[in-house]
Amino acid sequence: MGAAGLLLATPAQASPKEDPTTLTDPTTLTGAEIKRIREQQAPKPAWKIALDFAMSKRGTPYVWGGASPRGYDCSGLMLRAYEHGGIELPRTAAEQYGAFSKKIAWKDLKPGDLVFFHGLGHVGMISRPGYMVHSPHTGDVVKEERLTDWRRDSFVGAVRPDPKGVRLWARLKEQRRAPAPATFKATL
Repeated sequence: MGAAGLLLATPAQASPKEDPTTLTDPTTLTGAEIKRIREQQAPKPAWKIALDFAMSKRGTPYVWGGASPRGYDCSGLMLRAYEHGGIELPRTAAEQYGAFSKKIAWKDLKPGDLVFFHGLGHVGMISRPGYMVHSPHTGDVVKEERLTDWRRDSFVGAVRPDPKGVRLWARLKEQRRAPAPATFKATL
């Protein structure tokens, strides 16, 4: 339906003696208003839910091995953030990086991307261009931080979590857990 075909009236526009739910003075919505209404009705993408979660944890203490409101380590924060978005990630930074075959270059980073540093020893999430949210180290808290030249120098790679990539990781993980095939024993 085009913008000209969408009409709206507010109760304040109805005359006092009429039912406020009837349309008495229709108003045509603009393209921008239609876009805003559609965006409000559309479900949030997983990366946005994950980013909102991670940003809401700013100030939470770093806890080694932590993945709860009492404290997070870097990969625990990413695990819980994407869990809220409906995507299951592996537990450690190295496993999170390895869960996706498609890697993202530094110049192509977008909000929600997981960024890895220091030989896969640290992970953060891009929060906006040039910034990431992460849980840095013992004695610090979850925070948003600028991506400095120092971070660029220690950058290993990035991934963009998606359900398809996580399904592939889960399949590989199950294959690794499967018992080794039975071997035949030769007897003389």
